[in-house]
Amino acid sequence: MSHELTLLLVATQFLTRLPLPALKHFNPDWLHQSSRHFPAVGLLVGALCALIYWLADLTLGVVPAAVLSTAFGIYITGAFHEDGLADTCDGLGGGLTKARALTIMKDSRLGTFGTLGLVLALLLKIALLASMIPVAAMAALMLAHSGSRLACISLITLLPYGGDIEHAKAKPMAQRLTPFQWGMASLWLLPPLWLLGPVFDSVQIVLAVLLAALATAYMYRLLKRRLNGYTGDGLGATQQLAEIAIYAGLAAQL
Repeated sequence: MSHELTLLLVATQFLTRLPLPALKHFNPDWLHQSSRHFPAVGLLVGALCALIYWLADLTLGVVPAAVLSTAFGIYITGAFHEDGLADTCDGLGGGLTKARALTIMKDSRLGTFGTLGLVLALLLKIALLASMIPVAAMAALMLAHSGSRLACISLITLLPYGGDIEHAKAKPMAQRLTPFQWGMASLWLLPPLWLLGPVFDSVQIVLAVLLAALATAYMYRLLKRRLNGYTGDGLGATQQLAEIAIYAGLAAQL
């Protein structure tokens, strides 16, 4: 249990900018092991975003609340996944070969494809959150942030690393996960799914899960075909697409 708490701390430090105590005697392998707690970090991020949404909605209304909660999520994660989405759009949109795509993705400059992808993603998130009643939007934030991190774990389980492992920003993450590790990660979805029960129709919940699975399958096929595996940027793009897919399923008027 002590080791799992350490791994949870490592995962939180890796995925967020939250002020946390430094770890003593850090082992690089812990980063790879901590990935099974990525959905837990997503649940924490979603809960904090939900708190911001609630506070903003008290005085400003649903649209500013959707904007501020989205902005807060970007702030506490350091735009980690948004940066991956933009780089993936630029790389796969402008690179015809794997080598060229990876070169573009390493470039810190933002191109046309990346700008369009990032703007559209943010607009969709805000619009979908604003279309829900406040209690539904807050519950959706927790499931979307947690479930979308599980989508990333799914690709690490199913695909090999597709980039240059020697130049990977986090080399321990360039290793495939086992189905058992994926199963452990999926358990973190139980709390947000339980919270959604009184708020959403079961059909909406099933639709959200199916759309997230489709988004993950799309990214699996795209990354396998174009890069022969996942990259950190590709995982960021997967998280963003899965998050939007969950919002879309929960916001559907059925």
